[in-house]
Amino acid sequence: MTRNDIRNEYFYWLVGLVCNGRFSKENSFENLLAYLHETEFVYLIPKDINRANDGINLRWRFECEEHRSSNHCGPCSVLEMMVALAVRCEKDIMDNPSYGDRTGQWFWGMIVNLGLGSMSDSNFDRRYVEETVNRFLNREYEPDGKGGLFRVKQCSQDLRDVEIWYQLCWYLDSIT
Repeated sequence: MTRNDIRNEYFYWLVGLVCNGRFSKENSFENLLAYLHETEFVYLIPKDINRANDGINLRWRFECEEHRSSNHCGPCSVLEMMVALAVRCEKDIMDNPSYGDRTGQWFWGMIVNLGLGSMSDSNFDRRYVEETVNRFLNREYEPDGKGGLFRVKQCSQDLRDVEIWYQLCWYLDSIT
């Protein structure tokens, strides 16, 4: 198996964690997810290194579960960070067997809040996606998080100055 084959297998493994039967082939988001996987997760808030590390740790999980070496080194991608955050949200905070695994729900909620929910393959606009992702990475979204990963209405803090983990926690508090 070539390195490219394993990278593709890893990509589809990541996609499976958040899509697993969620969309029909006619309503694919593969272009969006591939773009997120090609884009490095850069962070301006120092503690967001933890989100990058969680994303990188998915490579180890892939290796353990699939008995393959990911052969992937380098920085965390936006996709890895977001998938890892959705997994951590479900497993560490919101786990409730009566609801089942909602990892995909948390991930797609972030996609929608970013403004990328309409970017299925048939509507994919690379320029729009690039601008949207750059706005997120540069923390140029609204103070309440609109345009970022999480929106917390009537938040007393400017979410652009808050690490992603706290944004997630405050978001979950606002919806429960």
